[in-house]
Amino acid sequence: MPDMTPAPRRRPLWRLFIAPALLLVVAAAWSAFWFYAASEVGVRADAWAAQEAKAGRVYACGKRSVAGFPFRFEVRCDDASVSLVSQTAGAQVPFTARLGEIMVIAQIYQPKLLIAEFKAPATLADRGQPPSMKVNWTTGRSSVSGLPDIPQRASIVFDNPSIDRVNAQVATPLARAGHIELHGRLADGSTRDKPVIEAVLQITGGSVQEVHPILAAPFDADIQTKLTGLKDFTPKPWPERFRELQAAGGHVEIVRSRIQQGDLISVAAGTLSLNTQGRIDGELQMTVTGLERVIPALGLEKMLEEGVPQATLDRVAPGVKSQDLNNLFGALDKAIPGLGRVVKQNANAGVAAGINSLGKEAELEGRKARAFPLRFVDGAVFLGPLKVGQVPPLF
Repeated sequence: MPDMTPAPRRRPLWRLFIAPALLLVVAAAWSAFWFYAASEVGVRADAWAAQEAKAGRVYACGKRSVAGFPFRFEVRCDDASVSLVSQTAGAQVPFTARLGEIMVIAQIYQPKLLIAEFKAPATLADRGQPPSMKVNWTTGRSSVSGLPDIPQRASIVFDNPSIDRVNAQVATPLARAGHIELHGRLADGSTRDKPVIEAVLQITGGSVQEVHPILAAPFDADIQTKLTGLKDFTPKPWPERFRELQAAGGHVEIVRSRIQQGDLISVAAGTLSLNTQGRIDGELQMTVTGLERVIPALGLEKMLEEGVPQATLDRVAPGVKSQDLNNLFGALDKAIPGLGRVVKQNANAGVAAGINSLGKEAELEGRKARAFPLRFVDGAVFLGPLKVGQVPPLF
């Protein structure tokens, strides 16, 4: 009996090439999109730099390149620099910072998040002068989310940052830290209309030289602030922005501040603002443990050597005149050299008692403490009747 089974029909070979062809088309389209977007990076960066230059911040990039194909963009800037003009009150001295390399990364699937990495070191110098400061770190990175429309959050983190003053080949330490983090977010409003900014600064193992002796020893800090009164985020010089902030009745609220330096712990909260002269006014309510350590660190001994403030004597020793006391110290030194200095040093205990009398007893983290106000009056910083610092005007 003959075999009646029909022969199988052959499928057209062209169908086998549909999937590879589609894949090739998609890959070509994706490549075209990536390279077009990569070409736009330079255009956008130049437009942003031109806008910043109008505000006195001139950014430059010695060599720019784009990589990361196919799923992300890696924009590398070698020999980066920024020159700052008209960013501080008073004399306007052009200032230039240089950085070896910055790399900015954006993922295709997460285009509103930018991550940047900074390569150390960086140098700071007045324009036309050799570097006066050198900044170093082991890891430096930042992130901004919400771009390109409205930035919602931004962070910058440094591990083991250090700042040295450079004079010829000699480097003098100015600041050190084990770790620094600064986080900011848009709490209310928008970048175009009355933004309210919340920020958190965290410092671990920080120390600062040549500012105040109390900052020379290592300390940890955790500070949360809230800034209101900004008009917008339009690029402009900082003095102009501060002036605008003052005119709008803006202020900085210290929501939480905790600083620890060995046994000394300080917490504070309050509000600071600017007056019409660009100086800081306001008051912080502080609670401090180990206040006895602050007395010599604030240089009160030097105050006593130069003359005891009458306001202090009125609190510590009512009825005693400052001139009479200074004459007494001089007479003691004439009779027995050095005796007046010993008496002045012992008088620090009286000053401490005077400061304690300004506040009230409190408890902080299970330890005895004192609570008192820290006042800012026209830029001067007062711990009770004693002036312990001066902040320069911001515009």
